[in-house]
Formats: sequence, structure tokens, C-alpha cells
Amino acid sequence: QERLVESGGGLVQSGGSLRLSCAASGLGSEFGAIGWFRQAPGKERERVSFVSIRDGESFYEDSVKDRFTISSDNAKNVVFLQMNSLKPEDTGVYYCAAGWDLLALVGHAASAWGQGTQVTVSS
Repeated sequence: QERLVESGGGLVQSGGSLRLSCAASGLGSEFGAIGWFRQAPGKERERVSFVSIRDGESFYEDSVKDRFTISSDNAKNVVFLQMNSLKPEDTGVYYCAAGWDLLALVGHAASAWGQGTQVTVSS
């Protein structure tokens, strides 16, 4: 059974930094990519960043490019999202998700989800 557990969320001032972690377990070899979505209150869930487990290729939504960095420790099955220069519009629940490949996640076709961690950026 796939399990994704997020941690690292919290309250931070605008311009600050946070690092999210996602501990993955039970993912079969069919899962080829993992990463992050987020959902702000009253808005639809949106893409943030993903990384291919197979070749390390990454994807970043335009709104987070040059501020967020995704990385993974494949030996420990942990994925990180380093978030710098945070803005109030980055506020939301951040969900870890896994899918067949990078294209699947870019297309919002995740096959496993975590419960989410709250990130709040105050102005």
C-alpha cells in the first residue's frame, strides 16, 4: 500500500523559507515520478514541482521557478521541496503525490496522495 507523509509546513513571513519533506513507502516500480501540488482556500489544486525517480528530470510551475527547488534522497525514499522567497500567494495546503511518470503528474494524473501540510505565508 502506497503511503506518502508530508512534513515541514508552518507559518512564515513573506520572504522567508521553508523546507517540506515527503516520506514515501510502498511505492511499486510502476511509480516513476513524485512531487508537490498545492491548494489555496477557495481555489483549485495546482501543480508546484515534480521530479522523475528514473532520470532526475524536474518540472516547476512558472510561479515557483527560481524560488523553489525539488530534490530527492532515493536511498531514504524522501522528497524535499526547498521554498525560498516565499510570498503570501504561496499559502495553501501542500500535497505530496506520486504518479507513473513526470508527464502524468504534469497532467494532474497522480496515483497516490499524501494528506497534505499547511503552509501559511504572512505579509
